[in-house]
Amino acid sequence: MPEPLNVLLGVSGGIAAFKAPEIVRTLRGRGHRVRCAMTRSAGACVTPLTLEVLTEHPVYREEYLEANDSGEELHISVARWADVMCVAPATCNTLARLALGLADDFMVTTSLAFTGSLLVAPAMTTEMWEKAPVQGHVAALEERGVVLVGPVVGPLATGETGMGRMAEPQDIVAAIEATRRKGDLAGRAVLITAGPTQEALDPVRFLSNRSSGKMGFSLAAEAASRGAKTHLISGPVSLPTPLGVVRVDVTTAAEMAARVEELAPESEVVIMSAAVADFRPVTTRSSKIKKGAGGPDLKLEGTEDILARLQTIAPNALRIGFAAETGELEEEARRKMKEKGAHWIVANDVSRSDIGFGSEHNEVTVFRRNKPAVTLGRQAKRRIAGRLLDLVKQELDGVEAEVAVTSG
Repeated sequence: MPEPLNVLLGVSGGIAAFKAPEIVRTLRGRGHRVRCAMTRSAGACVTPLTLEVLTEHPVYREEYLEANDSGEELHISVARWADVMCVAPATCNTLARLALGLADDFMVTTSLAFTGSLLVAPAMTTEMWEKAPVQGHVAALEERGVVLVGPVVGPLATGETGMGRMAEPQDIVAAIEATRRKGDLAGRAVLITAGPTQEALDPVRFLSNRSSGKMGFSLAAEAASRGAKTHLISGPVSLPTPLGVVRVDVTTAAEMAARVEELAPESEVVIMSAAVADFRPVTTRSSKIKKGAGGPDLKLEGTEDILARLQTIAPNALRIGFAAETGELEEEARRKMKEKGAHWIVANDVSRSDIGFGSEHNEVTVFRRNKPAVTLGRQAKRRIAGRLLDLVKQELDGVEAEVAVTSG
């Protein structure tokens, strides 16, 4: 198991502060040591006592800007103790103070003394998030290497839905844990496909599937956060582009195949997590098909087999396919791996309502050539993505070690 992290959680005074206890519980449940620092206004949203009970440690507030028993300033000693500092939620005001270095409370003062990985999880209304001053502060923070976790599109405290919702606690925890792997894929070229494709029947209707793209987007976000040069080819989905990812949008299987042909030859890892349509109409009607007795006579043909094509266009890449199954996982996964020349097949059971299409969670088994299968139990898709890329890193390191031994 990886070494536990010392995490300093900064909590500012947004309504999303009520999620701070869940972040603390999740971190501690995974073995990490947690301390909390709060702004004055945060106490109106979550009590210091709640966080003190959960962390088993006093919460740092403004009155803690003083020397400790050894004579060292407390914000200095806390900054040196922490491996990771995460501010969640980060309100509009807090983003500004962090960006400008306004050391007027314990949390921001400690952030200035802190030299490790700093993450912020913004939370505010859509209008506030889109304002130029806020985006300027965000740009300044990113330029200094601060990692943004979110915000995301979702229900807001105003009752509206839009960009500005704080990332979910499990995604914040995943981002915190990713800091210890920061840079381990630096310089690697990773290509990921995500989402469904749509094959038009007429100007109104199309053939598609229920893929949300969340697994592929989680993989792209994780790869980019670990330093990989990440390209994401996405079918039609309603998801924001992960930070640091180059996104290419497509609609049909043919369009996705064409873009993979362009990008795969330069990639070291190709992860085909998209749910590409297996069939398309032989003919697409130019006008809407009218409702009639018996329905239309549809003739279908197979679409491009992109995963199989990778053997030719990216022979040196680590080629990973996904298999969304409703029956025998291992039999289908191993058949697909052999027939399509993939190195790995990541299989999941989409007949389960608690994982797979549309869910925030997944459970997968990774079938690999000449190696034991690895099952990753039900957990958040971002965490699944992290575990998969851990396996990818091990595979890449192993290949390089073999080459080095052979060359020597």
